[in-house]
Amino acid sequence: MTETNDTGTTVSTAGATAGTSGTTAGAAAADVWEPHAPTAAGGLRPLYADGLDLRVSGTATARGVADGVVEVTAEGPGEVRIEWRVPCVDATALWTPEPRGTGWLPAAWSAPRRTSLANGAPIAALVGTGDVALSAFAAGRPDVLAGAGVVEETGEFRFWAQATDRLTVRIDTSRRHFGRALADLAAWWGEGRTADIPEAARRPAYSTWYSMHQDITPKGVETQAALGKELGLDVIIVDDGWMTADRTRGYAHCGDWEPVSLPDTAAHVRRVHELGVRYMLWYALPFIGKDSAAYREIGHLALADAAHMGAIVADPRHPEVRAFLTDRLVRAVEEWGMDGLKVDFVDWFARAAERDDAPAARPGADCASVDEGVERLLAAIRGRITAANPEAMIEHRQPYVSPGLWPYATMIRATDCPLSPQENRQRTIDVRLAAGPVPVHADMLMWHREEPAEQVACHLINVLFSVPQISVDLAAQSEEQREAIAFWLGVFREHADTLQLGELLPARPDLGYPMVTARGTGGGTGVGTDTGTVAVARYAALPVDASGDDWRTLLVANADADPDVRLTGGRGQVTVTVQDARGRIVRQGEVELDRADVIPVPRGGMLTLRR
Repeated sequence: MTETNDTGTTVSTAGATAGTSGTTAGAAAADVWEPHAPTAAGGLRPLYADGLDLRVSGTATARGVADGVVEVTAEGPGEVRIEWRVPCVDATALWTPEPRGTGWLPAAWSAPRRTSLANGAPIAALVGTGDVALSAFAAGRPDVLAGAGVVEETGEFRFWAQATDRLTVRIDTSRRHFGRALADLAAWWGEGRTADIPEAARRPAYSTWYSMHQDITPKGVETQAALGKELGLDVIIVDDGWMTADRTRGYAHCGDWEPVSLPDTAAHVRRVHELGVRYMLWYALPFIGKDSAAYREIGHLALADAAHMGAIVADPRHPEVRAFLTDRLVRAVEEWGMDGLKVDFVDWFARAAERDDAPAARPGADCASVDEGVERLLAAIRGRITAANPEAMIEHRQPYVSPGLWPYATMIRATDCPLSPQENRQRTIDVRLAAGPVPVHADMLMWHREEPAEQVACHLINVLFSVPQISVDLAAQSEEQREAIAFWLGVFREHADTLQLGELLPARPDLGYPMVTARGTGGGTGVGTDTGTVAVARYAALPVDASGDDWRTLLVANADADPDVRLTGGRGQVTVTVQDARGRIVRQGEVELDRADVIPVPRGGMLTLRR
């Protein structure tokens, strides 16, 4: 083993032992490095690279790839493991892309996370004061067992990752903003991949789930599609209920996927298209309901029994299962003319595979793992629908956010959090930080019929850096509510380049992101021209940094009850426009930033500064 601090230099630990010079020898090293978690076969050996003190099993190499960024690879045979520690100094939160996964520091003895192709993503970051990345990492394969937490004995923070045969991790200790560190890790995942994202996948959408649940009718869908188009909703997603007359909200009728509640389906879809609205249809992909004809056909090929759901989880390792499910799903695009699929519950494949009673592959299976079967299934679905419609869309949902699924999705939605704006904000930001090129959609926005326009606007501001989906009865909205919806959807559309594709810099993950900033990079989707635009969403009474010469337009969305938006660091004369939650102008003129550091902005309103 050799030690290096030179970027690009490779070091190896083949044959190194725990007593090597420069480390605590023998049993003491094992006590410090392995107080709780199991050790991979063969023990752990020391490795040093670019100032990072690691422990590895198997044959390992490390190389510096950038300032403060190291790539480590360990190879088997058998289980391999990579561990490292950093001082837990000025640490505030452990970030992960999982639901409710950010905002605290777990202990080292906390249960590790197991990620797979269909559940989770192997990425995390220890965030410190000032939103810096004390240590961020990503693994180069989806199926990883990973742990992270505070070591009580030393006050350090330990990371470890483990996989079979071969594992590569990239570790960032650059102390950059954690959003930048995570963006670079996601870019590393995306090397060699191309993202084919239809423009419609970045357009605001209407969902029937919270507003209709299973009460689906052609007239109801067409009415909401027409009203939504007037407000700026270009896509409608029809959820559960279209395939059954049962309204008990179970899954016993999944599997046949016949349009029971949408008769004359193709004509219905044409009417929606005539409104200028794209159409997507929901499928609970893994479930074969016990009251379906499909259950009698392939129910014996079960990966798990989801008895409380009234269904089984089909085993994708079997080619007949994949063919059956693919044929059922692609009908929506190939036969009925729809524009895409909402593919739900993909993570249930992984959950079923991890159960103690999960069956071994039966005769006839052609995949060694469930992950392989899932990937073949999703690839077949994506290939068929894009052959029929090159602009076809597919929605996935948190927690199946693995970069291994990027080729099969055109959007990822935050998991359900009805009427919880803060939770929606945190989940969309968390997913955005790890989603690379794939658009992130908010969970569907709903509110009480008496919600004031100001709070309707705040619901939208809380998901400003994602694609909004709305799920309320638009026919029942007041004029004030409709104005708020239309105004903020206009902001989403006009500034989509900055909000969705700009550099994302959220603040204080330990506090649920009370302020989020996006800086336009000029990458562009063709939706807007936002080079030189900076957008800030303010969810608490925090000052807004107006310094720098890199912006021509500064947008400040105010979702806090405090109207006094304090600007810091700004200089020079700017044009000011203040709009309320409904988009009405309440102030306009010119100010000197170094003299007017506080500008009142109503709750749910927006401040626009232009140079």
